[in-house]
Amino acid sequence: MTARRRRPPGEGSVFEYRTSAGVTRFGIKFDAPSADGRRHQVMRRRDPNGRPWLTREDAVSALRDAVVKADKGDWIEPSKQPVAAYLSTWLDGLRLAPGTMAGYRGNVRNHVVPYIGAVPLASLTSTRLTALYRELEESGHRNHKSERTGKPLSARTVRGVATMLGGALNTALNDEVPLLTRNPAVKAKPPTAKEADAEAPEMYPWTAQQLGRFLGWARANSRMYAAWYLLAYTGMRRGELLALRWRDIDLDAATISIRRSVGIVRVKGQKGYLREGPTKTCKPRVVDLDPATVAVLRAWRRERGAMALQLMRNDAVVFGNHEGQFRQPERFSHLFREAQTRCARMLGEDAPPGIRLHDLRHTHATILLRDRENVKVVSERLGHANVTVTLSYYAHVMPGDQRQAAARFADLVGSAEA
Repeated sequence: MTARRRRPPGEGSVFEYRTSAGVTRFGIKFDAPSADGRRHQVMRRRDPNGRPWLTREDAVSALRDAVVKADKGDWIEPSKQPVAAYLSTWLDGLRLAPGTMAGYRGNVRNHVVPYIGAVPLASLTSTRLTALYRELEESGHRNHKSERTGKPLSARTVRGVATMLGGALNTALNDEVPLLTRNPAVKAKPPTAKEADAEAPEMYPWTAQQLGRFLGWARANSRMYAAWYLLAYTGMRRGELLALRWRDIDLDAATISIRRSVGIVRVKGQKGYLREGPTKTCKPRVVDLDPATVAVLRAWRRERGAMALQLMRNDAVVFGNHEGQFRQPERFSHLFREAQTRCARMLGEDAPPGIRLHDLRHTHATILLRDRENVKVVSERLGHANVTVTLSYYAHVMPGDQRQAAARFADLVGSAEA
């Protein structure tokens, strides 16, 4: 029997081993440069995707590829750093809005580290990530103390975790000294965008008549009438309204410049605080006002000035509290719910159905689109990133020409039959 030819030094070698089940597998050994420039021996029993080599031919092919990469300086030493440690460093290097950072840290703390935090970064596979996503969907919910409740986590939240992990692992792949040879998140299977969108809160906009009835009641019965009016007549987001200052409003030109937003930032172990930042798209926009809305704002400014002159100065917050500070967004939404409760009690069956504060924004959009307003104009007023976003939300409320198309089709076929 001819002895197997030994490879010259530097070409590496293939070795055979048996698993605990007695199955024959193959591994490879070769020299590769380390971070300090010196060469060291590397031994592998699995490919970069975590699969073992079942035949000698497969191992030889993998060895040949690894040796070529090592000679070219393209060999990447897979990182043994635990996922938890890597993500901690990755988070510290991000430059994001405080609210976004708090959300990322919460996702890592609650939905990643307890499950795969101890796994070496290079051992993470798409299969393991897919298993993580399924476990989160089945029983990943945690309460305010970060304790598991056994309840499922929404597809939207799990998809957000997957998006964050994909970005983190892509950074590891493309680092100056790469920590990964591939991004396992690419082939993992998180909930689809369609599944996530299916769980989005359903919108319940008012009709023009319902909005009119509520604002008619609010004019005489709600001290925040001007705020409800402006939200409905401009389609602004809650945080954008609460961040408005009088200098952003040009009553003579009948315009509002929407540049900022106010939100709540929550970090575990700390009391939540308000933070003024950019709009959702980080782009300012100008919204035109009708004469009636200008009149409402003039009256509101006089009312604020009657309370204290500093509340009507250019740098004053338009819808601040009595001290001129930003209102807490969640309490502001609670005021709207209280107003609707009183409206229902006073108007009875004539009161419009209950909606969320955010549905005033949807009301603005749907009333315009149902009346065939140009979708680009509506998109600009809402501050969407592009028209596609607007269509994805409101295509179902936009009237089509199906009746005209049906009649035309019948005429064409009917005349052919005759």
